[in-house]
Amino acid sequence: MRAIIDTNIVVSAYLGGRLEIILRSFKEDKYTLIVSKAIADEYFLVLKRPRFRIDSEALDDFASLLVSKAEFVTPFTPVTAIKSDPSDNIFLEAALAGKADCVVSGDAHLLDLKTFGAIPILTAREFIELLQNL
Repeated sequence: MRAIIDTNIVVSAYLGGRLEIILRSFKEDKYTLIVSKAIADEYFLVLKRPRFRIDSEALDDFASLLVSKAEFVTPFTPVTAIKSDPSDNIFLEAALAGKADCVVSGDAHLLDLKTFGAIPILTAREFIELLQNL
């Protein structure tokens, strides 16, 4: 399975709790994480925020994980599906470029779309259920 994971899901996974299984499943090769440079930049911009208290060693580990396991894509088709928060369109652009099977998000702007083309937009809970059925 090829998945785009929104930043809010990555942050929640790093902070622990139920969503940690999404990160663990990526490490265990249960799905392929598709990222673009814009998505990777956003991941680190947000993960470095002081309020999350994620140490530099964890950030370095995540960077190594992305480099070794994620599939980087270069989107060539601009997307303007989300007008109210255009920054969310980077996930849809990468989904097209990477031929993703799903986009996973907790963001209402993305979730309200339900699908983008033929690509379903799932909640973390729905994605975890998919992972457990693999």
